[in-house]
Amino acid sequence: MDNPKVDPNAFDERHGLPTNPYNPHAWIVGEPTIGDDVWIGAFCVVDGSGGLDIGRGCDISSGVQIYTHSTVERCLSERSRPLARAETRIGEFVHVGANAVILMGADIGHHSVVGAGAVVKENTTAPPYSLIVGVPARVIENGARRLTD
Repeated sequence: MDNPKVDPNAFDERHGLPTNPYNPHAWIVGEPTIGDDVWIGAFCVVDGSGGLDIGRGCDISSGVQIYTHSTVERCLSERSRPLARAETRIGEFVHVGANAVILMGADIGHHSVVGAGAVVKENTTAPPYSLIVGVPARVIENGARRLTD
């Protein structure tokens, strides 16, 4: 697949979400760069509005939310501040478990695992082969390496 584009003007009449080439029940916004052979499960939110790169071969399980923006400062400032945005990167062959949340600015190295239900805080950096688990998520360096042997 050659990074198919999400047409922001095309909507699925069944539920009103923008159509996308990955899963009819996932909401993909902005213009994320998504590598070849990526699987995105149902009920995901994939926010590419602040810059998002998902490497080839990733599995994004059902219910995952990936954000490249935050509305917190805008809300608390009574709308005097703009949305905050930060580029988010998920390396190649990363498995993101069901219902995990990855916040803006995260940088997840290749061949890593984000555990189900984990909340990856803003600007978290995880080197390749990391295991990223918990709320808030902690990075266990080389924790996923045993899965590649």
